[in-house]
Amino acid sequence: MQLVCPHCHGVNRVPDTRLSDQPKCGRCKQPLFSSAPIALDGIGFERFLSKSDIPLLVDFWAPWCGPCRMMAPAFEQAARLLEPKVQLIKINTEEQQSVAAKYAIRSIPTLILFKAGIESARMSGAMDAKGLVAWTEQNL
Repeated sequence: MQLVCPHCHGVNRVPDTRLSDQPKCGRCKQPLFSSAPIALDGIGFERFLSKSDIPLLVDFWAPWCGPCRMMAPAFEQAARLLEPKVQLIKINTEEQQSVAAKYAIRSIPTLILFKAGIESARMSGAMDAKGLVAWTEQNL
């Protein structure tokens, strides 16, 4: 299975059976999973989308959005519960307007689950951690 390092964006090969063993990047030696969402720019997001074999749960948000700020701690808690099955990513729609436009983000927060680089589920609105985990597992 290929995984993109959240620190140096290097691509790593990790056997499926070793995902729970806290794998480290072969290039920068940092952990491949940090139990926290990864904030990415457009280039980093495209790299994760095209190179990572693990499903990606992406939170499209903005700093001025009250529901986005309320959901942020729940999204962090969901990262601890879902990794290493799913990697959680945050895209700031104010800073990454081209990414938001590409995925036709009309309201925030919007969650998109990607499997093999393809959108498989979408949900708009804030959720608690339990709801995030349940929705993600239901759509895997």
